[in-house]
Amino acid sequence: MYTGRSCWLCGRNGTAEPLDKHHIFGGAYRKKSEKYGLTVYLCHGSCHIFGEKAVHSCRETMDELHRYGQKMAMERMGWTKEDFMREFGRNYLDEEDLQPTEEKPTGTFQILDEELCANW
Repeated sequence: MYTGRSCWLCGRNGTAEPLDKHHIFGGAYRKKSEKYGLTVYLCHGSCHIFGEKAVHSCRETMDELHRYGQKMAMERMGWTKEDFMREFGRNYLDEEDLQPTEEKPTGTFQILDEELCANW
């Protein structure tokens, strides 16, 4: 059954594999992730837990998700890097990531590196 959601990593809609709600910043920051809407949906097995590039199996994927989450939080809340660090304990972005861009964010994430998704 299609729910109108799609996997953050591969873009699938959950009809072949159920989607899990994943808190971008877990552990002690799980409640804050929920509070600020810093969650994404991931295919249960292949993109969330067990796949080669799954967020819980692949450091690079987790790092990319943390960068995405910080950018999203800063844009939504109008936060600086320091504001984000007060809420979530650390900075995940490089200095070049923190430079303002002239493009307006679209609110959707696109993976540009096909190596990140094992399902492609």
